[in-house]
Amino acid sequence: MSEHIHKSHNKSLLLYHLVYPIKYMRSVLNEEVSQTLKEICLGISLRYEIYFVEIGCDENHVHFLIQSVPMMSPKKIINAVKSLTAREIFRLHPEVKRFLWGGKFWTAGYYINTVGQYANEEVIKKYLKNQGKEDEYKKIHASQLKLF
Repeated sequence: MSEHIHKSHNKSLLLYHLVYPIKYMRSVLNEEVSQTLKEICLGISLRYEIYFVEIGCDENHVHFLIQSVPMMSPKKIINAVKSLTAREIFRLHPEVKRFLWGGKFWTAGYYINTVGQYANEEVIKKYLKNQGKEDEYKKIHASQLKLF
């Protein structure tokens, strides 16, 4: 279970599930490349406030469970992880370039989802409703989740 990150003026627990497909859906994650990917990610943790809770490799995509701080936007996390891992894998495993022409390791796309440890959407709504006196609560905005 992840712990809260304490800073001088805030306390946070932000978890993201990220999935990065490999370019052309190629199966290049053998044992050595997977181990290198893990070592690169642990190095990223030392330099940035991006903590890898779990990393899972499939044949042609990688799952990351990442914890970070509010100053690191999800897009910053995505860009840092994609660029640093790709550059180092190509440097340390030049044989991978034979399968991934064009100099790209990851596809342009990705999947991201927030991970809630303490509450889901319904629990938060109930919490907000129960603040103060029930007859004084007034919902000023409610929207339905939309795809686009």
